[in-house]
Amino acid sequence: VQLQASGGGVAQAGGSLTLSCAASGSELSINLMSWYRQAPGKERQLVADITPSGSANYAESVKGRFTISRDNAKSTMYLLLNNLKPEDTAVYYCNVFYSGDFSNPPRDYWGQGTLVTVSS
Repeated sequence: VQLQASGGGVAQAGGSLTLSCAASGSELSINLMSWYRQAPGKERQLVADITPSGSANYAESVKGRFTISRDNAKSTMYLLLNNLKPEDTAVYYCNVFYSGDFSNPPRDYWGQGTLVTVSS
Protein backbone atom coordinates (compact mmCIF):
# COMPACT_ATOMS: atom_id res chain seq x y z
CA VAL A 1 0.00 0.00 0.00
CA GLN A 2 1.21 3.46 -0.89
CA LEU A 3 -0.17 6.77 0.27
CA GLN A 4 0.88 9.77 -1.77
CA ALA A 5 0.28 13.05 0.02
CA SER A 6 0.66 16.34 -1.80
CA GLY A 7 -0.39 19.97 -1.76
CA GLY A 8 1.69 21.37 1.05
CA GLY A 9 3.55 24.61 0.67
CA VAL A 10 3.87 28.13 1.97
CA ALA A 11 0.85 30.34 2.48
CA GLN A 12 0.23 33.64 4.15
CA ALA A 13 -2.01 33.94 7.16
CA GLY A 14 -5.59 34.05 5.96
CA GLY A 15 -4.72 32.10 2.85
CA SER A 16 -5.72 28.65 1.68
CA LEU A 17 -4.18 25.38 0.64
CA THR A 18 -5.58 22.04 -0.44
CA LEU A 19 -3.93 18.78 0.52
CA SER A 20 -4.62 15.47 -1.13
CA CYS A 21 -3.78 11.90 -0.26
CA ALA A 22 -4.12 9.11 -2.80
CA ALA A 23 -4.06 5.49 -1.70
CA SER A 24 -3.05 2.64 -3.95
CA GLY A 25 -1.87 -0.95 -3.86
CA SER A 26 -4.74 -2.72 -2.14
CA GLU A 27 -8.10 -4.07 -3.23
CA LEU A 28 -9.41 -4.03 0.31
CA SER A 29 -12.07 -1.53 1.31
CA ILE A 30 -10.91 1.69 2.89
CA ASN A 31 -12.65 2.55 6.12
CA LEU A 32 -11.64 5.66 8.03
CA MET A 33 -9.39 8.25 6.38
CA SER A 34 -7.67 10.84 8.55
CA TRP A 35 -5.35 13.81 8.51
CA TYR A 36 -2.90 14.36 11.34
CA ARG A 37 -0.33 17.06 11.84
CA GLN A 38 2.85 17.43 13.79
CA ALA A 39 4.31 20.82 14.59
CA PRO A 40 7.99 21.18 15.53
CA GLY A 41 8.57 19.92 19.05
CA LYS A 42 5.00 18.73 19.47
CA GLU A 43 3.20 15.43 19.30
CA ARG A 44 1.27 14.33 16.27
CA GLN A 45 -2.40 15.22 16.62
CA LEU A 46 -5.59 14.44 14.76
CA VAL A 47 -6.83 17.22 12.51
CA ALA A 48 -9.85 15.59 10.90
CA ASP A 49 -11.21 12.25 9.82
CA ILE A 50 -13.96 11.04 7.55
CA THR A 51 -15.92 7.82 7.25
CA PRO A 52 -16.75 6.10 3.94
CA SER A 53 -20.22 7.65 4.05
CA GLY A 54 -18.77 11.14 4.45
CA SER A 55 -19.28 11.77 8.14
CA ALA A 56 -16.50 14.10 9.26
CA ASN A 57 -14.91 14.90 12.58
CA TYR A 58 -12.64 17.87 13.27
CA ALA A 59 -10.27 19.05 15.94
CA GLU A 60 -11.62 22.10 17.71
CA SER A 61 -8.71 24.20 16.52
CA VAL A 62 -9.65 23.76 12.85
CA LYS A 63 -13.44 23.64 12.96
CA GLY A 64 -14.97 26.10 10.57
CA ARG A 65 -11.68 26.59 8.71
CA PHE A 66 -10.72 23.16 7.37
CA THR A 67 -12.87 20.82 5.32
CA ILE A 68 -12.13 17.14 4.81
CA SER A 69 -13.58 15.19 1.91
CA ARG A 70 -12.95 11.97 0.05
CA ASP A 71 -13.54 10.37 -3.32
CA ASN A 72 -14.11 6.68 -2.66
CA ALA A 73 -13.87 5.76 -6.34
CA LYS A 74 -10.40 7.27 -6.49
CA SER A 75 -9.32 6.18 -2.98
CA THR A 76 -8.35 9.77 -2.40
CA MET A 77 -8.85 12.13 0.49
CA TYR A 78 -8.62 15.92 0.53
CA LEU A 79 -8.19 18.60 3.14
CA LEU A 80 -9.10 22.18 2.30
CA LEU A 81 -7.32 24.56 4.63
CA ASN A 82 -8.93 28.00 4.74
CA ASN A 83 -8.15 31.04 6.84
CA LEU A 84 -4.75 29.63 7.69
CA LYS A 85 -2.99 30.72 10.85
CA PRO A 86 0.71 30.58 11.73
CA GLU A 87 -0.12 27.93 14.31
CA ASP A 88 -1.29 25.66 11.49
CA THR A 89 2.35 25.29 10.44
CA ALA A 90 3.18 21.60 10.64
CA VAL A 91 3.87 18.46 8.68
CA TYR A 92 0.51 17.02 7.68
CA TYR A 93 0.19 13.24 7.49
CA CYS A 94 -2.58 11.18 6.00
CA ASN A 95 -3.68 7.95 7.58
CA VAL A 96 -5.85 5.34 5.91
CA PHE A 97 -7.49 2.44 7.72
CA TYR A 98 -8.25 -0.61 5.61
CA SER A 99 -10.97 -3.04 6.52
CA GLY A 100 -9.67 -6.56 6.59
CA ASP A 101 -10.97 -9.75 5.07
CA PHE A 102 -10.65 -13.46 5.80
CA SER A 103 -6.92 -13.42 5.05
CA ASN A 104 -5.90 -9.84 5.83
CA PRO A 105 -6.35 -8.24 9.23
CA PRO A 106 -7.55 -4.65 9.29
CA ARG A 107 -4.73 -2.15 9.60
CA ASP A 108 -3.75 1.41 8.89
CA TYR A 109 -1.06 3.05 6.83
CA TRP A 110 0.65 6.43 6.99
CA GLY A 111 1.61 8.76 4.19
CA GLN A 112 5.00 10.42 4.04
CA GLY A 113 3.82 13.84 5.20
CA THR A 114 3.57 17.17 3.48
CA LEU A 115 4.81 20.41 5.00
CA VAL A 116 2.50 23.37 5.45
CA THR A 117 4.11 26.65 6.43
CA VAL A 118 1.99 29.67 7.26
CA SER A 119 3.65 33.04 7.45
CA SER A 120 2.25 35.91 9.45
